[in-house]
Amino acid sequence: MKSFDPAAIERKWYRHWEENGFFSPSGRGDAFCITIPPPNVTGTLHMGHAFQATIIDTLLRYHRMCGFNTLGQPGTDHAGIATQMVVERQLIAEGKSRHALGRDAFIERVWEWKERSGRTITTQLRRMGVSVDWSRERFTMDERLSPVVRDVFVRLYEEGLIYRGQRLVNWDPVLRTAISDLEVINEEEAGNLWLIRYPLAGGSDYLTVATTRPETMLGDVAVAVHPEDDRYRKFIRRSVELPLTGRQIPVIADAHVDPAFGTGCLKITPAHDFNDYDVGQRHGLPVINIFTGDARLNDAVPGAYRGLDRYEARKRIVADLEAQGFLAGIQPHVQVIPRGDRSHAVIEPYLTYQWFVKTGPLAGPAIEAVRDQRIRLIPKGWEKTFFQWMEEIRDWCISRQIWWGHRIPAWYDPEGKVYVARSEADARAKYNLSPDLPLRQDEDVLDTWFSSALWPFATLGWPDQTPELRTFYPTTVMVTAFDILFFWVARMAMMGLKLTGEVPFRTVYIHGLVRDAHGQKMSKSKGNVLDPLDIIDGRDVDSLVAKMTQGLMQPEMAASIAKNVRREFPNGFEAYGTDALRFTFAVLAGSGRDIAFDIRRLAGSRAFCTKIWNAARFVLMNVENVVPPAAPDQTGDRGSTIDRWIRSRFAHALGEVKRGIADYRLDQVAQAIYEFTWNHYCDWYLELSKIVLADTERSAEEQGATRRTLIEVLESLLRLMHPVMPFISEELWQPVAPLAGVRGESIMLRPFPAESEYRTDDGAEQEIGWLQKVVIEVRRIRAEMDVPYRKQVALFLSGGDDRVRDWVAHNRAFIVSLGKLSCVEWLAPGASEPESAVAVVGDLRLLLPMEDLIDREAELKRLSREIDALNGQLAKSRAKLDNPSFAARAPAAVVEQERRRLADAERDLEKLRNQKSRLEGAA
Repeated sequence: MKSFDPAAIERKWYRHWEENGFFSPSGRGDAFCITIPPPNVTGTLHMGHAFQATIIDTLLRYHRMCGFNTLGQPGTDHAGIATQMVVERQLIAEGKSRHALGRDAFIERVWEWKERSGRTITTQLRRMGVSVDWSRERFTMDERLSPVVRDVFVRLYEEGLIYRGQRLVNWDPVLRTAISDLEVINEEEAGNLWLIRYPLAGGSDYLTVATTRPETMLGDVAVAVHPEDDRYRKFIRRSVELPLTGRQIPVIADAHVDPAFGTGCLKITPAHDFNDYDVGQRHGLPVINIFTGDARLNDAVPGAYRGLDRYEARKRIVADLEAQGFLAGIQPHVQVIPRGDRSHAVIEPYLTYQWFVKTGPLAGPAIEAVRDQRIRLIPKGWEKTFFQWMEEIRDWCISRQIWWGHRIPAWYDPEGKVYVARSEADARAKYNLSPDLPLRQDEDVLDTWFSSALWPFATLGWPDQTPELRTFYPTTVMVTAFDILFFWVARMAMMGLKLTGEVPFRTVYIHGLVRDAHGQKMSKSKGNVLDPLDIIDGRDVDSLVAKMTQGLMQPEMAASIAKNVRREFPNGFEAYGTDALRFTFAVLAGSGRDIAFDIRRLAGSRAFCTKIWNAARFVLMNVENVVPPAAPDQTGDRGSTIDRWIRSRFAHALGEVKRGIADYRLDQVAQAIYEFTWNHYCDWYLELSKIVLADTERSAEEQGATRRTLIEVLESLLRLMHPVMPFISEELWQPVAPLAGVRGESIMLRPFPAESEYRTDDGAEQEIGWLQKVVIEVRRIRAEMDVPYRKQVALFLSGGDDRVRDWVAHNRAFIVSLGKLSCVEWLAPGASEPESAVAVVGDLRLLLPMEDLIDREAELKRLSREIDALNGQLAKSRAKLDNPSFAARAPAAVVEQERRRLADAERDLEKLRNQKSRLEGAA
């Protein structure tokens, strides 16, 4: 076997698995199904996708090996707004616009992009080792799913659950479309509170109104005060003059007003504020829309302001208010600004006709499904958030004013009457319309999440009762990040229960987000978005900078992004391979926590892969000529103590892995695999087995048993780690399996290790645990005394009961070899102990004679010198930290560095003092 080269094995094995149909359901056993969250066809996958893919594929491979009829359902999402933005940016770079191109040509251009992006995404998923059934790949706008989306729209409309109405919506003036509440990000920003005088009609007094948006005052229809606010009670039902407009508006009383905010007088603009809209509905107030779709002032305002951008209008209005004596003051004010999650534009509440889903009748069953655990949320703490959001849910605006997406299946005649049907021909037949009646289809498309909400059952063939739907629905588990719990999970639950009568999934595992090493959100503008393939294959820093700075929405950010990339990744990325990346993700996959992804962690995971590889090389070299037994006995009854111990250790690891999978704790799975592989199998069992195999006095039977244990446990270990590390486990399993008496085409089709194959052995655990403590203590003394590695020293023993004496007799060769000892001898009863370095294991004393170790007097002098030097260093460090000016003036990082230096020095001093005390005590 050559050295470990992940690039050489990954493509080979994935191609082998896929070409042989190993990802398809077996048709045997209980069903296990995961429909993967369909990635958006907006470009390439990022680290969050790779993390999620690791979790999903670990579950798929594990359950497939456990005998489940396993289906991983793949596919991609058309991602309406996001994908349209990508293609529009390309057109802008070419000096074109979608409007100049026309709808049909633009849609054709987006399809071309979808094909390229889709291929990139599926390539990335394959490189991550995801074992989904690619023969069943779906796209949310493909020819099989599009009719389903139209059918659902028509069904819900006919049941009165979809309606068209004029409502206040979140309007993105850059994208010029409505978006849902969930697509709005609320951010705190510093702003102002403008105090404006509204003169009372027919009098000399005025009411002072406080507002954060003076530009919307041109659409005011009332001033509201709290009904119990004594300051303003006498003004209720009077009128004020609206400055700059010549209009009069009433003063009303409404409990919505917070008397403590501003002046206690609130301007009411129903067309441009959600709360004001509700107030206006309660009081029967008119609604005056003053904005166009791109947030410019329209013809409903005085001529001087028409056509102005909303922020230019703000400046003009404030200046005019001040010039005419209406501006009472300006106060600094921190306010919450709503921004679109795609465009980052400030969202405008906007009155427009849109299509809505009535969510009230749909939310109730979904709430009950979670409450009675038909849908289980993991971690369970998300239930409270889920209930709170679902109980306060508003009707869902599902229409979008863009071109890319499922066009709404509604047609209008010249009089504006609406006809909802699956096609124009269906509409004419359904509503008995004349063939000559002109019809035009609604220009809007459906919210992406409407079609995505059908994903778990539509991809299995619904509404047809296909074999796949009968077998795999409800699906088993949905793996998703918490940021789309309500965008997607809640809507799937509502749609699944409504349309199929069943929950769409039994369990929802909610994982955290992948952030950078500093805990910051990954974004292109920061230059910290990583492509998993760059980590798998490696990339030099220059090409990494070039990649990070191409196709930016804000080209002016290129210089700062390049600087950040070179600072964070000065050497680019080495080629770590897929297994190392997957194992790193598994280690980090705690219970729903966000992940701070530090590239340096990958070095440890790659070292782990190399450790496994080298261990397998050793085993294969030592077992090549061994004929395995016809029926390997892995219960632990045969073999020496070390053989029984490693089988017992494997039984513990197996239990921990199975519990970790059941609890969706991949970090515990990874820890159990690592602990067994590195600390037990490699560091101890391989070293002990080398001694057995090299000892000519050992019987052939004992050596044969150790060889069989080496290969059988390695084969089981490869199956144990396969769900997390599929490529290296397959590559090593192929030559290992025949030597272990196992046959099969692929490790992924072999059974996962069963607890019945291995059992714990308390006796072997106690004996080898004791042996480890003895060797560790001998090695510690040697290290502390700085004994040369190859120098052999004597070990004398005293104390210990009969069992310990038996253990010494059984393990003498191991102690001598691993401790680099010349001999292991018991002190004669009554004999005085030689001047020695002493350690204690239970009631056994370990004595290493000083004359074999060091020049005692010289070592004491050296330790004294080091202790004095450290005391001086500590005094300086303490003085610096005790100095108030240092703590006040030095940067926080410098102060923290000094604290760490002090703590390290204190630890070193304690260690040196302990060494000196032991030497002095040995005199």
